[in-house]
Amino acid sequence: MPFDLFQPVETTRLRLRCVTSQDAEVTSALMTQAVSSWLASWALPFTPQMARHRIELAREAASRGNAMPCAIIVKDSGSFAGWITLSRSDDNRRRGALGYWLGERYQGRRFAREALAALLRTGFERLDLDVIEAGAQPENTASLAVMRACGMSAAGRRMVHALARERDEACLFHEIHRSALTMLPVGREVDIFLP
Repeated sequence: MPFDLFQPVETTRLRLRCVTSQDAEVTSALMTQAVSSWLASWALPFTPQMARHRIELAREAASRGNAMPCAIIVKDSGSFAGWITLSRSDDNRRRGALGYWLGERYQGRRFAREALAALLRTGFERLDLDVIEAGAQPENTASLAVMRACGMSAAGRRMVHALARERDEACLFHEIHRSALTMLPVGREVDIFLP
C-alpha cells in the first residue's frame, strides 16, 4: 500500500489523506458529467488510467512540499467522497490555490465546507502560505457559498482556461489571508484533530 506523504487531517466526520494509486477507480467512477461540468481540468471521460496519472503528479508535488492532494474520506462509512487539493503557486511560493469536488451522492451534506475549513487551517501551517485562493464559475453558487462560509472574501473575476472543455471561462475568486485565520468557522463539524 502506498504511504501517506503527509499526516492525514481529521475532522469530526471526515479524514483528508494523501491520494494514492488505489483511489484511481473510485475517482474515475465519481467523475460524472454533473461533477466535471464545474471543474476546469477534469475532462470526461475520466478513465482510471487518467486518474492514476493525476494521482502520480499530485503525489510528486506533495513529495516536493508543494501540494496537499487529499482524498475526502467519510469516517463512518470509509467511503471515498471526492478530492480537495491545496497547491503552492508557481509564481509566488507564499500563495496557494485550493480546488475541491465531491461525487454527486456526497453533495449537500456540508462535507465540502468541513473539508475546506480543515484544509485552510492546516494548509497555512504545513505549506507556510500567506494567502489561499479558490475559484468557481459564477453559476456555481453552492461552491461560492462554501468559500464564503469558510471566511474567504471576494477577490475578483478572472478568465480561466478550462482544459476539460478547451475554452476560457469566467470564474469568481475568493481568498483568505493567514491573518484572517482566527475568523474561520469552528464548531462540531469542523473540529480538527491533528496527530
